[in-house]
Amino acid sequence: MIAIINYGLGNLTSIKNMCKRLSIDAVITEDPDEIKKASKLLLPGVGHFKRGMANLQESGLVELLTQQVLEEKKPILGICLGAQLLTKHSEEGDVDGLGWVDAQTIRFDKEQLGKLPIPHMGWSDITTVNNSELWTDLQEEPRFYFVHEFHFKFEDQQQVTATAHYGYDFACAFQKNNIYGTQFHPEKSHKFGMKVLENFNKVQG
Repeated sequence: MIAIINYGLGNLTSIKNMCKRLSIDAVITEDPDEIKKASKLLLPGVGHFKRGMANLQESGLVELLTQQVLEEKKPILGICLGAQLLTKHSEEGDVDGLGWVDAQTIRFDKEQLGKLPIPHMGWSDITTVNNSELWTDLQEEPRFYFVHEFHFKFEDQQQVTATAHYGYDFACAFQKNNIYGTQFHPEKSHKFGMKVLENFNKVQG
């Protein structure tokens, strides 16, 4: 079972519905017992980083999640803001994240974007750059749906598993051991996103 972590932010229902379409057993929960029972965790999120960290801390789940992910090595997938919260720090609100991956969350560089608007919104191709179980049997020319003003900046490039291009190349997916993240929204990305969620469900803990 996948526990979709409910901390007050995120497209919880759309993720749950996508899992249902794929016959993936998933539950939206903030219940510590449900989280402990789950074989995998999914941390969604949309909105402001500072609010996301505040909500997560107020939920009282940070210690439990840290124990489950870093000690029990339970697989976790962060999506959009949920993935950003796994980084060390964000320029959005100048706030520290969970620090589970070796990256910062930074604002798009307006000078490099030229006339491109912020946020980056819509469909973009991705380029897979390191092996990850999430890309197993992914269809050719994969495209995913993005909505974001900030992106990952990795200190360890080996943790980057995919890049996208918006004015310049940026990391859009990562993996560090049992910790996975995507800046894009698999639940809004049709067949490509379905394959990513299907692959995550098959990851061995």
